[in-house]
Amino acid sequence: MTPLVLVHGFMGGSDQWDAQRAALGGEVRIIAPSLPGFGGNAGMTAPDTISGYTGFVLDALDVQGIGAFDLLGHSMGGMIVQEMVAIAPERVRKLVLYGTGAFSNAEGRFETYEESKRRATVEGARATARRIAATWFADGEKAPGYAACAAIAERASLQAIHAGIDAFGNWSRENNLPNIKCPTLIIWGEHDRSYAWPQIEQLWRTIPGASLAVVPGCAHAVHLEKPNLFNLLLGEFILTG
Repeated sequence: MTPLVLVHGFMGGSDQWDAQRAALGGEVRIIAPSLPGFGGNAGMTAPDTISGYTGFVLDALDVQGIGAFDLLGHSMGGMIVQEMVAIAPERVRKLVLYGTGAFSNAEGRFETYEESKRRATVEGARATARRIAATWFADGEKAPGYAACAAIAERASLQAIHAGIDAFGNWSRENNLPNIKCPTLIIWGEHDRSYAWPQIEQLWRTIPGASLAVVPGCAHAVHLEKPNLFNLLLGEFILTG
């Protein structure tokens, strides 16, 4: 069975995929690294470019001797996996782009990138992590998955927060969308405040043959808000065909 690589987004970490490990880990090998500066690797210096994170993930897979893999990227992680499929398309069997876009665009986001950086500096990394994590859920801090998600986000340092924003705030792979040949599934929560519908529609309409799943009642953290439905969508796509 082809391994499934899960790449988290800004202020995420490997632990956020526990529900996916529980649901799918018996059927597929799941590899979910924590990116430099975040989660279990919060002590590392975070790169300030998407290519820096991309190199980290590809190097980690090479060390484990993994050639081909299925690939999912969430949010900033969706940018990283788009970079991966552009660099090494022959290694990616199936691709899932989840709550992400093909270019940097703060339009429709809950606040500008510069405002996020300013508030992180003024309010501190921990307060910023909890505040931003709340925007990822349709029910905000009341959502059942919020507390665990916020605890992971809190591990990020101020350096990692600034570097991550600089990385996804200056990136685009729009020109490569028509070149993505592997089967692709796009997942999006209808109330997502981080990536607006036009970015999702661009992925869906530009990547040849891409499929789209819009999940009702969710925002940016579908895998935590409705994990059973998310796992059903992911498993159906990855494990069949």
